[in-house]
Amino acid sequence: MKPFLTASDYKTIHSLILNLPAQLRGKEVAQLQHEIKSAEIVPDEKISADIIQINSTFEVLDLETQRLMKFQVVLPHQADLKQSKISILSPLGVAMIGFRQGMTMEWTLPGGRKKTPNQAS
Repeated sequence: MKPFLTASDYKTIHSLILNLPAQLRGKEVAQLQHEIKSAEIVPDEKISADIIQINSTFEVLDLETQRLMKFQVVLPHQADLKQSKISILSPLGVAMIGFRQGMTMEWTLPGGRKKTPNQAS
């Protein structure tokens, strides 16, 4: 399934990627770049409320541990794990942006792949 992005989120993410120094363009950035190229761009006022966008808060359930975690996906300079704010350039941020609540998502962390259903809130 392809992601849905608001026009403003698309512009923000595209600009972020273009302005990243080469040494910061890792696997997650390449994945995010692929995601935004395949995304359906929607006018900001037409985006469904259940689509995870920049600054959206969502919950994920780790299917292995049954642990429920709440996060907000933000721009890199706003990320703060102590406040549950994750960067859009993080593996989880890339996996969630533009997708609908209730979907089961998979993403890769240094410790291996994770699979979880997500809920926007």
